[in-house]
Amino acid sequence: MIMKFLIPIIPTLAVGLCIAEEKPNIPTVDISGETDRHVMIAEGTPDLYQGHPYTLQMPDKETIYTVWCINHGGAAGPMAKTTDGGLTWSRLDDKLPEGFSTHQNCPSIYRMVDPDGKARLWVFSAALGTRGGPGMPSIMSEDDGETWKEMPPLGFPCVMTFSSMVKLKDGSYLGVYHVGPDGKDKPPLRVLQSITKDGGFTWSEPKVVAEVEGKNPCEPFVFRSPDGEELCCLMRENTHKGRSLVMFSQDEGETWSTPTDTPWGLTGDRHIGVQAEDGRWVIAFRDQAKGTTTPGHFVAWVGTYDDIKNGKPGQYRVKLLHSYAGRDCGYPGMDLLPDGTIVATTYIKYDDGPNKHSVVSTRFKLSETDEMVK
Repeated sequence: MIMKFLIPIIPTLAVGLCIAEEKPNIPTVDISGETDRHVMIAEGTPDLYQGHPYTLQMPDKETIYTVWCINHGGAAGPMAKTTDGGLTWSRLDDKLPEGFSTHQNCPSIYRMVDPDGKARLWVFSAALGTRGGPGMPSIMSEDDGETWKEMPPLGFPCVMTFSSMVKLKDGSYLGVYHVGPDGKDKPPLRVLQSITKDGGFTWSEPKVVAEVEGKNPCEPFVFRSPDGEELCCLMRENTHKGRSLVMFSQDEGETWSTPTDTPWGLTGDRHIGVQAEDGRWVIAFRDQAKGTTTPGHFVAWVGTYDDIKNGKPGQYRVKLLHSYAGRDCGYPGMDLLPDGTIVATTYIKYDDGPNKHSVVSTRFKLSETDEMVK
């Protein structure tokens, strides 16, 4: 195991400035070479690129679904399921509607419960065809993933579909995503939200909740504070000139604070996290921090909600997997098992051979990485 202790941060004059001189301010531990932690879910080949997974952990905590696309931002179609907490996986592609393979660009999967208590699984994608047609097509299951059917597109122009959702106090669900002008993947990017009150069938008119002059907020990750009274939203900042962005809502998404810079250690692309039993958050992403020793690799930040809220550095970071394709990994699934194991799933070029990207998970406990930091 490798342990790295890094030097303090150089102070900046103001939030939001370009901070190219910034340096690491928390330690990093490296478990990326410990191959006994790794599980190959879908292996790439010289001709096949497996990209952009998203996971859903079911209420039994051992069953996890994952969906992904073929090629970078390409066609949906693949789905896999584990019933043993991610140790073994079975493919479900043949159970899915034929039209699902025409859905494109980073599908994501969610479980929503309607006002009558009926739970359904939904997989949303960005677009149809070659990223054209009505925005946000979907497939849905009413039997915990045994059977699926195609559903009408929501018609929301987007770069990617919902990158995260959170359940609100009234039982509705708030989904967040991003878009550029005319629905295109070009600046200036903005973050939008929409709410469903009927378990995913109908959604409110999207509204912009984050736009920052000179910056491009995107790929939002929304989650709830430990006391349940606040929503937090982490966002990729796509100019990559400084840190990532964060904003907060104390009224269930009715209004949001002005986005500000995250702590240095949370600078990256496509944040997704889990809260450990001791209350700490473990948030994974593609590393984009200035001065990092792990540029472009799959990493996780460990810290408290208070650290995020008050701009504190956090405790440490973990290099989860090494990317042999530079800054082309991440878009993770993060799932916490009953025994404290965190299953972090990503797409990544796994070695320096001819194979293209694979969907891979790595497994670890905070008790292990805590000891490494000591």
